[in-house]
Order: sequence, then C-alpha cells, then structure tokens
Amino acid sequence: MMNRILTHSQIQHIVRRIAYQIYESNVDEKEIIVAGINGGGMNFAKKVATVLKNITEAEIVLCKVEMDKKNPLESGVSTSIPEEDYKNKSVILVDDVLNSGTTLIYGVHHFLKTPIKQLKTAVLVNRNHKKFPVKADFKGISLSTSLNEHIKVEFQPKNDAVFLE
Repeated sequence: MMNRILTHSQIQHIVRRIAYQIYESNVDEKEIIVAGINGGGMNFAKKVATVLKNITEAEIVLCKVEMDKKNPLESGVSTSIPEEDYKNKSVILVDDVLNSGTTLIYGVHHFLKTPIKQLKTAVLVNRNHKKFPVKADFKGISLSTSLNEHIKVEFQPKNDAVFLE
C-alpha cells in the first residue's frame, strides 16, 4: 500500500523554499554549483537550480554526481564537470532522500578532495536512519519511518509526488 506524503504543489513549494534558503546562504557568491546525485537527486537539483536562476544573478552551474548507490566505495564518485570548475566555489550537494547517509557522505567526500569555499547539502526527504555523520543543511520534510518502510519519489511533469510504501 502506498500513501502519498507530498503532492506536486507541496513539492513545488519545498523546491522554492530550499532555493531561497540556498540563495540566502550564498548571497555574496558569483557562482553556485548545484550538484545532483544521479537519479532522483539530479531531478531535484534541476528543479532547485531552475528556481535559483530566477531569484539570483549568480551563475548557477548544474553538476551531475555519478556513483553506484549500492556500492559507492567500489564504483567511486565522478562529476559531470571537471574539478577546476568547482574549485574554490560554493557547492550544494543535492539528493532526493537521505536514508542511511551513504550516498550523501560519499558525495561529500568526493568534493572535500578539492579546496572549495563551502559545501552544503539539500534533500527533499530526510528519513533519520543515518549510519554516517552527515546531515541535510536544507531539507523539505523529515519523516520518522521504520526501516521496513520505503520512500518513493516520482518526478513527472506536473505530477511530482512522494509516497510511503
């Protein structure tokens, strides 16, 4: 059985709120790197980046972060833009769901290999089941769920939704 946790309009509101929070913490920046983790994180990052482009004059650079989410240590982490493009810049690492923190911590680790100005994280859903000391600086909703429950995020034109299974 699936229960809808967030509707399309609620997600649009969250995207806008998070974009404004990111802007506020980067108000003096000339360039902001929005790095979305492959899959739902990249879809969420695109939405946040679109709003950011409308509310700030800073250049918004969208970056795709690639990794095997089941085994990031073996697969390694790579980005769609070269290291030089985010060196000494403000980076926002974005994922759709913060579950155990595995993908977020490996994404953070990747960016920390390069001198950057600041690194913040943003998630649509924070599940509070962390195995690693990583937190979301910007979060849409926090859910206390059981380990048996699953969060499903669907990004579809005019029909975004978050479900609890």
